[in-house]
Amino acid sequence: MKVSQIMTPGPTEVRENVRMARALATTNPDLDLEFYEFYKETCEKIGLFLKTNNQVRILSGEGILGLEAACASLTETHDRVLVIDNGIFGEGFADFVKMYGGEAVVFKGNRKRKIDIIELEKFLEKDHDFKYATVVHCDTPSGVLNDIDKICPLLKKNGILTVVDSVAAMGGEDIRVDEWKIDVVLGASQKCVSAPVGLTFLSISEDAFKLMQQREKPIASYYCNLLVWKDYYENEWFPYTPPISDIVGLRRAIDNILEDKGVIERHNSIGKATRKAVMEAGLNLYIEEGYSNTVTVIEMPEGIADKELLKHMLEEFNVFIAGSFGYLQGKVIRIGHMGENAKVNKMVYTLLALQNSLKVLGFQCKKDMVEVFLNEI
Repeated sequence: MKVSQIMTPGPTEVRENVRMARALATTNPDLDLEFYEFYKETCEKIGLFLKTNNQVRILSGEGILGLEAACASLTETHDRVLVIDNGIFGEGFADFVKMYGGEAVVFKGNRKRKIDIIELEKFLEKDHDFKYATVVHCDTPSGVLNDIDKICPLLKKNGILTVVDSVAAMGGEDIRVDEWKIDVVLGASQKCVSAPVGLTFLSISEDAFKLMQQREKPIASYYCNLLVWKDYYENEWFPYTPPISDIVGLRRAIDNILEDKGVIERHNSIGKATRKAVMEAGLNLYIEEGYSNTVTVIEMPEGIADKELLKHMLEEFNVFIAGSFGYLQGKVIRIGHMGENAKVNKMVYTLLALQNSLKVLGFQCKKDMVEVFLNEI
């Protein structure tokens, strides 16, 4: 299998020390009580990373498991749930709500902009009878970043629990769970955290656990049931056998982030420099406002097919970036500068590959993207 420079918006490259940690000999995670301590300490480290005193759990499954588990655990038949939608993943929360019998009420925002807080406030003045609300921190297909530091306190002020998908932002954008009053926030191993695919992790507030415990009917799932994880440590019992090697690797990846005191600033600097390089080259960013520092989404120049460009970059430069999907399929390309991808040398080579591939396919950049990027960093 060919090893390329992976600059997709997840999965990202995995540092060698994470790969080596995952390869260590392990024990029986169900029976060895020392692993219960290791799991608990790993959850506490994630809590430091999320700036929260809430309970943290690591689940065996890609980030979608966290999204579904939050909705499965909180939703009962006929519950009204506010789905804040300004992107593909924001919209997708409605499917999980309806799957578990809830009524999804959608607040639609401009898909090229972050959620307008004033408009959301006006909406809530008219209707705030919701059990919980869902919002996406960074919508990976479009690169739009929402102000969860403003959205979540506003929702809590109106008595609404908050569920945040921060899969594509967590580790590259600032997140302060307790200060921002977030009840459930979930991330995944394979994006900014730069661990192998396969784990989701989330912090869960006491308010959220309380709602789960007060349900009229049991949660209609086992694997997606967050409540079965509540007292695992006290009971010395995991609901299912944890993927111990994956968790050992995740622990090392979280330590990498905690040791990198400038991680947010690095993502911010690289995100800004990438956007400037793209715009000065004469290309258009898809987003008009609310830019993510973990993924840059670029509109395809007229007359060039996204698949043709991606193929040329991979075959000629061994650089792997991504197209998009849904309503953006064929219209944009995406560069992921998150986690291990958010390094100056990797972005320089990626921009060089992009500029030269565009030239071969008929688009001449107005300015040298590498030069602009390096001057901005």
